[in-house]
Amino acid sequence: MYAFEVSTGSKSDLYRDVLFAIDAITAGEPDSIANMANAAAILWQYLPDLNWAGFYRNLNDELVLGPFMGKAACIRIPIGKGVCGAAAATRETQLVEDVHAFPGHIACDAASRSELVVPILDGDRLIAVIDLDSPNAARFDAEDAAGIEAIARMLSDRVNG
Repeated sequence: MYAFEVSTGSKSDLYRDVLFAIDAITAGEPDSIANMANAAAILWQYLPDLNWAGFYRNLNDELVLGPFMGKAACIRIPIGKGVCGAAAATRETQLVEDVHAFPGHIACDAASRSELVVPILDGDRLIAVIDLDSPNAARFDAEDAAGIEAIARMLSDRVNG
């Protein structure tokens, strides 16, 4: 059993502790799916105001649903479509304050209002994206993006199989 001490103080302390927890639980584990599953569980458990947290894997130039926490989700997303597809196509973080204003948004859960999607890269090769949804508009900010980007960098060689 794993028990992590995660700060309830500042957002930077929260992300530091979440990064540490994901690092501790994935270190030395070669199975990509197991590592994504545990990372999704930690994000879900410790980040407030989420209604979905998980991964889409790049398989044959298409995003395919990976481990997640939340309601059932879209299984396949074309590169370039929706928020996840935009992050995959551009290889850049997508921070969307209002998903209903995002052209081509794919609504897997009608309750989602904002979204943060961060690509996981090996050099320029897309491995997967981390996708966080919230029922609150403007839930995510630059500090959230930086925290999830640090997690994506750390996971890049742990979900690369």
